[in-house]
Amino acid sequence: MKKTVNATDRKNIMTLAWNFFRQTGMSFSECLHKAWANFKLKAQMRMRIVRFYYQKIDGSIREAWGTLMNVEDRIKGDRRSQNPTVQVYWDTEKNAFRCFKKFNIVSVQ
Repeated sequence: MKKTVNATDRKNIMTLAWNFFRQTGMSFSECLHKAWANFKLKAQMRMRIVRFYYQKIDGSIREAWGTLMNVEDRIKGDRRSQNPTVQVYWDTEKNAFRCFKKFNIVSVQ
């Protein structure tokens, strides 16, 4: 059964896509594709451990196994303001919090 996306989720996806478009100057369809990939990744990480790939700042591709199960409250509990262009996750291989730039997502398994 396919889960429907509510209006708030669609708004967040479009906002992220427009931010990518303004920051990178790439085509809007590519930015929208990356925004949807981020949305799907975050939804999957809330339910289970997910294998995904992203491009590091040095240009190399990193394979990551991450989750948001039972740790999302610790991410939100920080007093610092969150950066909307960065995705924080719990790395199950390193047993530590990691992050990546949302635009640099390559694929989700």
